[in-house]
Amino acid sequence: MYQSIVHYGIHFLLPLIIALICFKAQWKFAYIIMISTMLIDLDHLLATPVFDPNRCSINFHPLHSYYAIGIYVLLSTLKKTRILGIGFLIHILADAMDCWMM
Repeated sequence: MYQSIVHYGIHFLLPLIIALICFKAQWKFAYIIMISTMLIDLDHLLATPVFDPNRCSINFHPLHSYYAIGIYVLLSTLKKTRILGIGFLIHILADAMDCWMM
């Protein structure tokens, strides 16, 4: 239960906090973009089984790979893609927390 609270807290509250602090003028837009990055979990559909509570997503699924994380870091440094990159990195952080808490 505690693990789920941490996981979903990072997924939903951390983007809201970052949107409110860093993107004040467009916080709603920033929050929606960051929340939409959860779509990278579609790569779980490529795994068998699709969901395994004992599997670490980091570097297992293609969009959670170290290469993809490098791209997310790059996206977060470019002005036009910064919000998207930050959202992806927050998602990776949430999934990494699951791995660390296993």
